[in-house]
Amino acid sequence: MNGQDYRIEVVNLINADFLQYVVDFFKKVVEAKLKNKDITIDWYKKEFLNEELPSDDIIINSGLNRKTVSNMYNSAKREVVIEASKKSYEGLQSVIESLIDTEGGILEVTLTLKHNSVSVDLNINESLIVINTIAVKRAALRGGAWSSAGKRVEKPLMLTLCKLFKVDEANYKIKEKKPNVDSEEFEREIDFYLSNEGKDNKCEVKLMGKGNPESADAVFARSSKVFVADKLSGTNTDQLDSAGILWVELRRKDGYMRFTEVLKALKIPYTKFEGDLNKQLDKIFSVIFPTS
Repeated sequence: MNGQDYRIEVVNLINADFLQYVVDFFKKVVEAKLKNKDITIDWYKKEFLNEELPSDDIIINSGLNRKTVSNMYNSAKREVVIEASKKSYEGLQSVIESLIDTEGGILEVTLTLKHNSVSVDLNINESLIVINTIAVKRAALRGGAWSSAGKRVEKPLMLTLCKLFKVDEANYKIKEKKPNVDSEEFEREIDFYLSNEGKDNKCEVKLMGKGNPESADAVFARSSKVFVADKLSGTNTDQLDSAGILWVELRRKDGYMRFTEVLKALKIPYTKFEGDLNKQLDKIFSVIFPTS
């Protein structure tokens, strides 16, 4: 709403989630190796590919992510996940063994982890498996965060615009869609409509940059009438105008004000906003983000 970039907020969330995961995962690694110090079997496989674990944990621990499994097998059911994870881990082990043979004697890696005054040493094979797991987790967190950012923002952003210009609740509606449980995108999606004279006009929100032209294509594919974006290129706006699609670019100076042009075109009554934007946003946010 203030025309500022939101991306650092998403990056900070990714970093916070990832670093907490790393700390928790290292604790589990220490506990698992200590528990299996007197056995010769693959302790990592025994503990971290244990079929009793949640399927999401098994996938990551094997070096995969859920979307990859779903694309490979057209399913992400538990039995499929377990079988795919076993194959992935075997392949990972093979790659690591080949790498160690190639680098034999040239590079030595020992990862020492200490928790509650107890430490364990991981050899190069174990260290590479652990490093690979946290790398896969980082990628999964990153993909999920960027994918869900726009979905989480769409409803409150459109509500904020409507409330800022005092659009009557009769002139907008929200329809929730069930999430796809076989994908990583667990956020419940919504469709937002601006309505007047019995007609519902679908709104699309994309927090895209100018380097993501494919994001703008969604508005054409979904027959949306209104497009609200972070950034739009000149080509984007020309295409939207040509297709008769109303648009708002929030990164422009006072970009939110263009929403009045959308409301005018749709013949939806509104009240012109004047005053301090941030003070008004505080009031709106207290309504749409109620504290428990």
